[in-house]
Parts: sequence; C-alpha cells; structure tokens
Amino acid sequence: MFIRCAFFRGRAKPGQEAAFTTYVREKLVPLWTRFPGAEEVRVLRQVESDTAEPHLEMVLAIRYPSREAIETALASDVRYESRDVTKGLLALYDGDIFHTVFSADEFPLAKA
Repeated sequence: MFIRCAFFRGRAKPGQEAAFTTYVREKLVPLWTRFPGAEEVRVLRQVESDTAEPHLEMVLAIRYPSREAIETALASDVRYESRDVTKGLLALYDGDIFHTVFSADEFPLAKA
C-alpha cells in the first residue's frame, strides 16, 4: 500500500486556530474523502513534539492500494476542486505545504 501525505509545516495564524480546524473539517474533508481510489483519509494534528521546529499544523494522510491509484486521484476533478478550496485555508495559515508518498507495510501486533 502507499500513503500520500500533505505536510502543513507552519502554524495557523494567531487567533485563527479554531477557524482553521472548522475549515478543514467542513470544506476539505468532504472533498478528500471523495478522492477516487482512496482507502482511508486521516487528518493528523500535532499535539506535542520532541522538537520545537518544524511545527506541523496538520498532516493529511491518504492511503491508496497502488501508485496507479494515486495518479488517478491526482488527475481527478475532485482533487482540482480541493486545490481551489485549499486556497481559502491559506488565508488562515502561515507556512508551507509539501507532499510525500510513502510505501507502507502493516504488521500484526504481538499477542500478549
């Protein structure tokens, strides 16, 4: 499996933290969950870290079964719509965004 992540390296603008969260949940999550081929969508919010920088305001992680599924999602109309809607989020955010694709293996937990 493969997981494509969008790393939001930076911070919500001061006083805009709640608006940032609401915008993501109400406007972007409904689009991200419609990406073709997506098997799981997770929105991760940094609570604590062992380093001050970089601060990751958010990480979007979408699981796909294959690289081909990622390419299909990236070429989809809903992905382009989400890019346009993301522009509104940038008014609430100071930082940059970058993407990384990970290959991922799952391992069962050891039984006690």
